[in-house]
Amino acid sequence: MKVVEQTNATGTLAEYAAQIASGAVIVTSEGRSVAALVPIENADLETASLSTNREFLELIERSRTRAAAEGGVSNEEMRRRFK
Repeated sequence: MKVVEQTNATGTLAEYAAQIASGAVIVTSEGRSVAALVPIENADLETASLSTNREFLELIERSRTRAAAEGGVSNEEMRRRFK
């Protein structure tokens, strides 16, 4: 992992992206993490985009909470229904 202070981040995005093979590149501002470049493995653009979308993540959390409280259909039951 590489950490670079925002004011010292004078390289191009391509240069920093080339460094992620050895670990994430974390950008800090006054010592606080503000951004990260991380390798994306086994994920397409849609998956990567949704995994950082606050509204989508809140929707998933609400769905999980509701399923825990009210019950839901198991994966096995869904597979059986759609065979």
